[in-house]
Amino acid sequence: MTNGVIVVGQKRFKQLAYIFLIAISLLMFRLMQIQLFDTKSFSKHHINLIEASVNQRTQEVILDNGRGKFFDKYHNPISFHTIPSLILFPFLNNMDWDKEKVAKILGVSIESLLLAIKDAKEPVVFGDPDPFVLSNEQMEAINQLEIPGVFAVYKQFDRELTTAAQLIGILGENEKLLKERYPNKKLPINTLIGITGLQKSFDEFLLQEEKTKLLYHVDGIGGPLFGIDVKYVDPSNPFYPVHVITTLDMEIQKAAEKIVDENQIKKGGLILIDIESNTILANVSRPSLNIEDPYTNDNVKNFMFTQSIPGSVFKTVIAAAAIDYNLVPKNRIFDCNQTIYGKKDTKYQKGNLNFKESFAQSCNHTFGTLAKELAKIDEKIIETYSEKLGLINEVGWSGDVFHFENFTQLSDEDKGIIFISDEERMDPNYVAQTGIGQRNVRITPLQAANMMATIARGGKKEMVRAVSSIEYKNGTTLYHFQKKPLLSSEQLAPYTVMKLQQLLREVVTNEKGTGRMLNNLPYQVAGKSGTAETNRYIDEKHKSKDTELQNSWFVGYFPFEKPKYALAVVKLDTLSSEKSATHTFYDMVNFLYQYDKKN
Repeated sequence: MTNGVIVVGQKRFKQLAYIFLIAISLLMFRLMQIQLFDTKSFSKHHINLIEASVNQRTQEVILDNGRGKFFDKYHNPISFHTIPSLILFPFLNNMDWDKEKVAKILGVSIESLLLAIKDAKEPVVFGDPDPFVLSNEQMEAINQLEIPGVFAVYKQFDRELTTAAQLIGILGENEKLLKERYPNKKLPINTLIGITGLQKSFDEFLLQEEKTKLLYHVDGIGGPLFGIDVKYVDPSNPFYPVHVITTLDMEIQKAAEKIVDENQIKKGGLILIDIESNTILANVSRPSLNIEDPYTNDNVKNFMFTQSIPGSVFKTVIAAAAIDYNLVPKNRIFDCNQTIYGKKDTKYQKGNLNFKESFAQSCNHTFGTLAKELAKIDEKIIETYSEKLGLINEVGWSGDVFHFENFTQLSDEDKGIIFISDEERMDPNYVAQTGIGQRNVRITPLQAANMMATIARGGKKEMVRAVSSIEYKNGTTLYHFQKKPLLSSEQLAPYTVMKLQQLLREVVTNEKGTGRMLNNLPYQVAGKSGTAETNRYIDEKHKSKDTELQNSWFVGYFPFEKPKYALAVVKLDTLSSEKSATHTFYDMVNFLYQYDKKN
């Protein structure tokens, strides 16, 4: 009996010993995995354990996060600004340092310096959140003191609200999207990536490299681990991070944002194109971007690249087709006391008008009638001419860039819509509504501005660029985006374009034209207004004319004789009692005249 108990005990002891041995082996393997095998890519999150361990014992101040930066056409920084700053390290609290000399150089009190680092656990920027800006002389004088923990350096600060915010786009940390976008790259899970705008389009060029920083190592209670030796870490890479040179003009952009806000555009904005280069000079989208909550109220969306109902702006397409098909001889008269359905118009009584007058005064009956006549000739003719004027496909620059096939600069751009079904193309009432830019017609302000630029150039269609080049940090060019034709369809005939130019100018010069308020500007303007019913109300419970929302547009180009600018302004979901988009257009033309005169 005793022997049996001993045998059972020995078996259990052996079992426990095996379990213990297995556990020890697993633990040792885990330790080897952590310390020897997977030190740079641990777990499914690819954590760099060496870097994480160092970070636990490191305090640092980032001078440059290593991600590529955006600049305007004159190489002025857009997404950040560099400030010559004073950096103070916390260990100064525990040492005797020449604070009197530092205070004297800065012209501040000793108490303000001590207060800045009091209770600090990490390095601080003196004056933060409104950093004290050093002069070159102050920087040189401070650094000559060679005080450990006191540094005068150039530090980059991200702008809290970037100019042209929706065009530039936003950054974020998104582990899932990071892996989907870069499956073959081992990147830290906290890598910043572009979520929208140019940040998204150019993300692979902009991916952050090693950071530039000041750092020192601390012990468990925050004291210097290896004395007070602060290291300056600079990747010293002459090529990265890259500089993305946009086509924006910062002075024009800032003025445009001010004008849009002064005209109380709460939803919509403007886009300005340089006709010669077909590049974006300014892009304003409202509501303003809220960095803290970018997805509320569509404030992250760039409404200049977003399709919406254009109203009478679309009559330009019908006019082009009607001219080509000889539907509008000089002696043809339209009854503009009627609606597009041939009934008495209770809202507008414009009398009998010829084609030129109909375009200037935006007679719905004329263009509803012409649209139906065109559809009888060819049910797809309206779409054909929409494409000729660049209102269906994307118009942003696209092409092959190195190994990127069909790279596009404007990744957030919508396409246009004319009809959504064959039934609509065959229905005369639907066709008439389409002819005046209603029903399911949708275009973007970018497309509308590009249409005006195309007409101003004599019908030559080109892709729109928002970026002219990508440059290495040392100023040499990585890639230059050349002008490219928009080859989506045929161009309009020169004669047709000439007639469109005359019609667009008549909108402004005609005493009853919808753009007549622009006739006294220092630049001669050609353009087209648009007012689109949205079938929405400010108060869904109490629907009335006073609460009915509409889209207000004005698109055009100027100066008329020597075209330089194409501009589209849109106020979305606005009331008829509010100022129209034409007022914003007026203010923008006035500004650009003064700008050109000065420059």
